[in-house]
Amino acid sequence: MADPLLTRVKSKLHLTARRRVTHALDGQYRSLQHGRSMDFEDLREYTTGDEVKDIDWNATARLGTTLVKRYHAERRHRMLFVVDRGRNMAAQSDGGTEKRMLAVLITGILGYLAIRHGDEVALATGDAESHRLMPYRTSERELERMLHEAHDHVSLDGPQSDLPGLLQHIRQRLRGHHFLVVIADETELTDEIQELIRRLTVQHELVWIEIADANPLAGGNAASLSYDVSGSWRMPSLLAQNEQLAAELRANERNRTRRLSALVTELGASFARVHSEEDVMPALIELLKRRGRTHA
Repeated sequence: MADPLLTRVKSKLHLTARRRVTHALDGQYRSLQHGRSMDFEDLREYTTGDEVKDIDWNATARLGTTLVKRYHAERRHRMLFVVDRGRNMAAQSDGGTEKRMLAVLITGILGYLAIRHGDEVALATGDAESHRLMPYRTSERELERMLHEAHDHVSLDGPQSDLPGLLQHIRQRLRGHHFLVVIADETELTDEIQELIRRLTVQHELVWIEIADANPLAGGNAASLSYDVSGSWRMPSLLAQNEQLAAELRANERNRTRRLSALVTELGASFARVHSEEDVMPALIELLKRRGRTHA
């Protein structure tokens, strides 16, 4: 492979100025999995004789029937990265970096930490035309292949993004319990997305990491630089200078992010929002710390 993406990820991790951040990430990694020696497998209906402590009260309330957790012994943990590879990920993030590169950094950092701890990683990626599920592996070489799969197929003239279709695909394909890390563009909280998130959190542990859009009204060149990668719309110059529109846009974005974060958190999952390359490691550290406090 001409451009070793994992090498770029490691260089971010091991910069001298950030060595303390690297150690913090490594130390917090286990909070993702709660350190269980018996790993949660799936849910089943309660039967006489089951222990009350095994009842999943959240799933019971959501589905209207009493459900208990089943466990199985598992030496290694399994982390499945779910990454959009549609044209939305070719757009710029809020910090100016292509979203696909931020997805590579997030996947690479968490995947590298997982492999260092003896865990397995896999990748599910796709767009409106096709999906691919790469199997669990434990080597840096295979992680490198996954990073290229998530990066190399993304372009502005490629297929459209289809996150609901990708989530539906993995929901139908997965068996047993998995730890899902969804890395996605800003997502409209439709009824379909909400239902998919609810269904995924019933059976799996979930982390949702959102990559923030560039602000279409920021900077003097906004009118010439801002456009919709999913269509042909461009920012009219009059709108680019409209302060009221900018305020409404910021308010709408805060409300959407708050609703998505609240839903994910309410369901026992975790949410993070990344704006730039410099934001990735601090955001991941804070995410891991929150999970450690929540699931302690």
